[in-house]
Amino acid sequence: NALCAQMKVECEIVTQDWDGIIPALQAKKFDAIIASMSITEERKKQVAFTNKYYTTPLALVAPKDSDLTSTEPPALAGKTVGAQASTTQADYAQNEYGKAGAEAKLYPTQEEAITDLTNGRLDAVISDKFVLMDWLKKASDGCCKLVGDVKGTETQAGIAVRLEDTTLRDKLNAAIDAIVADGTYKKIQAKYFDFDIY
Repeated sequence: NALCAQMKVECEIVTQDWDGIIPALQAKKFDAIIASMSITEERKKQVAFTNKYYTTPLALVAPKDSDLTSTEPPALAGKTVGAQASTTQADYAQNEYGKAGAEAKLYPTQEEAITDLTNGRLDAVISDKFVLMDWLKKASDGCCKLVGDVKGTETQAGIAVRLEDTTLRDKLNAAIDAIVADGTYKKIQAKYFDFDIY
């Protein structure tokens, strides 16, 4: 909303399942994806990204009585780790934790992975740290704890637009720069996080 105000345009925010989010953008169901999408080389073949609007590591949560104290792959050997499918965290769960002997269980949505964690069907869930921190603060009912950040997984989230929409991308970049420069970004950040996310 702050970006739209900065660009002096009226925006309509719509919801879309993650699995079909890039095809829906390409089919012109909406004009931009602002959904914590990590900027990756693979995705850059399909969409154009703005500059980052935040930086985040992946993190691991587990039941509060879990003996897990490390996010390193060997610590997850023999454990079942949940993640949302088609995400950077799903890749990490399969490639890094999978190689170390963990079972990676993938879900259509983050909520389904969290539900299985709270119901005792998973040993841990890996996701974007900010998403997990928000859930722990608001909705976890004290069931779970943050095990920690997953080392070496820091990624930048950008706004995705269609490859040909360079004018829109440039306008969004200018708006991001402007709200960072004038303090608007800091005010918004302070509402949700007590640490720097930029």
